[in-house]
Amino acid sequence: MENFNKLIREKSEYEKLKKEKIKNDSKSRLSKILKKKVETTMIGALSSIEEHFGFLWGNINGSVSLNDLTEEQRIMYDAYQKIRSEILDKGNTQSRNIDAELNQYEVNWVRFTVNIPVKETS
Repeated sequence: MENFNKLIREKSEYEKLKKEKIKNDSKSRLSKILKKKVETTMIGALSSIEEHFGFLWGNINGSVSLNDLTEEQRIMYDAYQKIRSEILDKGNTQSRNIDAELNQYEVNWVRFTVNIPVKETS
């Protein structure tokens, strides 16, 4: 009987550890997904700025020849680099804040479930 009780306790402990691991994995998964979305937003914003305003600093087809820039283009390029740096810094700060925010929550990933209807045939 003692072996049976021990087995029940071990199963209970195993289930508890398994649930805790699922919670941690769920939180980690959500953190990774959210960070990727923040990163994608930052890179997308920078890409839009380059696409629509790149002509101001001689950005032709995604490349800039720093040696060929006029004084005005150099000023615009330096301003863009400052803006780019600020966008990346602010985005990275928010990305780091994701984990701090998620630590205040219990996260449980509800995986996809599919119910397939079964029709009886005669």
